[in-house]
Amino acid sequence: MVELVSVVGARPQFIKAAMLSRKLRNLPGIRERTIHTGQHYDENMSNVFFQELNIPGPDAYLGVGSGLHGAQTGRMLERVEEILVNWHPDLVLVYGDTNTTLAGALAAAKLHIPLVHVEAGLRSFNRKMPEEINRVVVDHISDVLFAPTKSSADQLVREGIEVRRIHVVGDLMFDAALHYAAEAERSGTILDRLGVHRGCYILVTVHRAENTLDSRRLAVLAEGLRSASRYKTVVWPLHPGTRKRLSALGIRLDTESDLRCIEPVGYLDMCLLEKCAAVIGTDSGGVQKEAYFHGVPCVVFREETEWMELVRMGWNRLAPPRSAEEISAAVLSATRPESMGGYPFGRGDAADRIARVIRTRFVEPLHGTKA
Repeated sequence: MVELVSVVGARPQFIKAAMLSRKLRNLPGIRERTIHTGQHYDENMSNVFFQELNIPGPDAYLGVGSGLHGAQTGRMLERVEEILVNWHPDLVLVYGDTNTTLAGALAAAKLHIPLVHVEAGLRSFNRKMPEEINRVVVDHISDVLFAPTKSSADQLVREGIEVRRIHVVGDLMFDAALHYAAEAERSGTILDRLGVHRGCYILVTVHRAENTLDSRRLAVLAEGLRSASRYKTVVWPLHPGTRKRLSALGIRLDTESDLRCIEPVGYLDMCLLEKCAAVIGTDSGGVQKEAYFHGVPCVVFREETEWMELVRMGWNRLAPPRSAEEISAAVLSATRPESMGGYPFGRGDAADRIARVIRTRFVEPLHGTKA
């Protein structure tokens, strides 16, 4: 029996794990256990995802919470290492680019446990972003790298990573969008609760440090979105860290009736909000893609993006927060391209393809026959 440990801790990882864990736990010859670091510790950003997405509860919950990057990553690394020493897994799997990803990867590498990285090869080429540092480090210490697109795989090759370690499998977030969209339509009530109509509002998310810790950029975003809400309703689920920063800076958002700042929402509610929006504005890598999956144009509040495929296809537009006027104009003028542009993120079978590779690389050699 191959013992696999998945390390998760943030919203996008819960969604990806929902799709892949379902496959792994039905795979003969493998047992998966999950460590939840507690990086996202708010109820609406953590536990609700396990409930809604029908993911078994984590086998270990660390409750690390927020903090400075070094301190947070260090606490995670210490706790994850202790668990791996006790569990003796054959394989560790990490997702994406968070501090949870880095801590899980470093713990595995230092214990000489084979490491698998899901969503490898993404690059913003901005080393000021902590996520960029995490991506690069994790990719270069991983034994198996699952790239979501051909361009991400090409980037890994350019960095000298052996081709035999790289597998282009598509994007687990696309799997999830296809799987959960119908359920969100069937059971979702958030549009009625908010009093908004399909195609008649702008959906916004902001959480990255480059925007929330820079008081000028955050003020520009707040003013730009406040201005845009005078012409079209803006729905803004506020990340706890973003809400705290706005409060600390004395920035009030309740002065416009059509700027709806709400608490974080669960995945199904977010699916419905994304699918029914006229435009999405975000600094999230995951939400950028989800906008495309749902056929909604997206404005990215950053200088660069890891998903340049979407910019080239016209679905994403970069709009760094330099002035409130530019932000307002960007979200009010965004339009839908005529074509989806093929299948850059696969065909919704990434979980199947990842599971097949894990079976071939790790399960079959142990049993000596096909599992």
